[in-house]
Amino acid sequence: MFGKVIDVNENFVRIENIGGKLQLHLKGVHVVFEEPNRKVVGKITAIKSAYIEIFLIGEIINDGFIPGIDKAPYLNVVPRIVNSKELVTFLGNQNYQEKNTLLVGSSTIYDNFKITASLNDFFSNHFAIIGNSGYGKSCGAARILQNLFLYTQNPPRNMHMVMFDVYGEYEQAFSNLESISGVHVKSFKNEKEDIANVLQLPPSFLDADDLALLLNVEDPYLIPILEKTLQFVSIFKSEDPASLEYKNNIIATSLLEVLSSGKDASQIRDQIMSILNKYNTPNLNIDSEIKEPGYTRTIRQCLNIDNQGKINAISQVIDYLNQFKKMNLKEYALVPNLVYSLEDIYDALEFALLSEGVYNNVSMYERATSLKIHLHQIINGPNKKFFEYQGVISKKEYVEGLFQSPNGENIQIVNINLNTLEDRFAKILTKLYSKLFFDYATNSIYRGSFPIHIILEEAHRYVTRDRDIDVIGYNIFDRITKEGRKYGILMGFITQRPSELSETALSQCSNFLVFRIFHPDDYKIIDAITSSITRDDLERLKTLRKGMCLAFGSAFHIPLIAKLDMPNPAPASSNVDISNLWFS
Repeated sequence: MFGKVIDVNENFVRIENIGGKLQLHLKGVHVVFEEPNRKVVGKITAIKSAYIEIFLIGEIINDGFIPGIDKAPYLNVVPRIVNSKELVTFLGNQNYQEKNTLLVGSSTIYDNFKITASLNDFFSNHFAIIGNSGYGKSCGAARILQNLFLYTQNPPRNMHMVMFDVYGEYEQAFSNLESISGVHVKSFKNEKEDIANVLQLPPSFLDADDLALLLNVEDPYLIPILEKTLQFVSIFKSEDPASLEYKNNIIATSLLEVLSSGKDASQIRDQIMSILNKYNTPNLNIDSEIKEPGYTRTIRQCLNIDNQGKINAISQVIDYLNQFKKMNLKEYALVPNLVYSLEDIYDALEFALLSEGVYNNVSMYERATSLKIHLHQIINGPNKKFFEYQGVISKKEYVEGLFQSPNGENIQIVNINLNTLEDRFAKILTKLYSKLFFDYATNSIYRGSFPIHIILEEAHRYVTRDRDIDVIGYNIFDRITKEGRKYGILMGFITQRPSELSETALSQCSNFLVFRIFHPDDYKIIDAITSSITRDDLERLKTLRKGMCLAFGSAFHIPLIAKLDMPNPAPASSNVDISNLWFS
């Protein structure tokens, strides 16, 4: 059947079809052009009566496969079908119980051959699992993770993987892993009725960028107000004696803003009384004495309104308050490991707004009070439970504690069920924790010593082209995909709409498992990702059966169609059984 090379066009060659037989069952089979010092490997992509078309994919040199070719095979070389030993060089190690081997699935072309990847090359890079709903995307992700534990005598007990589980599907898929010695899964169901299983973040972990995400800030002007808010809450909650002068400074500054607000006397008096009843120090409170020649009055007395509707001792109050305005707030160092609540942040935010003169400027007021509105909604809504962490803990202890059981045993997988959360808050939560992990990794003394994998189910709902970069200067998912690899923070995206994913994040992925896709925009994305996929492979993406995927990337020698086994147990992702429900 195979004749000599008759035509070469870039990576495609045509050879004579001796006898003109249309042996279509050979389509997709690999062939070897054997030369004295190398073997050129190609894949049959078309069989015609006059010729056979072959796509050249790489070379076998010294029993090792090298993707890509330097030059086409000689014209007088007749190819042959690849043998078993040669297959292993690009299908992957068939002993998938070895330490650095990841079992992906079975070959759809070669019976009894598995498709494996370099575990290190796969999980040391960002990856994406893509496919339309119902064609094996979730089952494929679950099976890949199960394979890490099921086919080895030495499971990865030091693995740290966080699954953001949008539909609550994966807890079931991970349930059998607990039976393996030394392997543990921690699940957060995030239901109010089961508060022990709610993921809780200490409010003191939130920096200005975090608050901007939490409060849905769309105006970068508001970031300095949030920075000042955190300075204020740190000062007010600190027991450090040095903070007393700063407290006096903050209170005095806020009161002076009220006094100069232009409001009527009764409003000014009531607001000052309210502030001093809530925030006061031994030196500055409602009963602080203002001494003048001949008599002494308290601040309370100085705020009395005369029969003309004026505060007759307002100048004395202003003079008294001005003596406390001596500190430079920029010099204040935030006290680490302080414990405070969202309510404390809310109170500090009010002071920050006062000190910025927001209440005296209508335009600024409308822009800035949205911060109070959003924070008030969280404090009085169901999502407050995520910020009710009790106790003192550092970020380092918190992150490492997520991957430990109460007995101090290693937790390999942390499954976070987002099913009960509305989309906007679920997106915020994934960003807050992804940023926390990234900050932990970048601040570690030994870079990359505690790798963390962040897996996002339905990633297109969270890793989007949003306005974060305009507000805080970056998108955390883009930053992780660009910078996280060297620190050991890796992303895994599971999505049915790659075209809706951030282009930056997707472009940084090195490995892909692509199940059946239909949408033209998604199809174009896959086409643009790599030049090593043939048109035939792309066309097959439209007709792949359930559980079959196109696997390619840095962990694979060549793009390959793999059939994945069903996970056991499967994630709770099956379709509704309409016929039984309708007719039972």
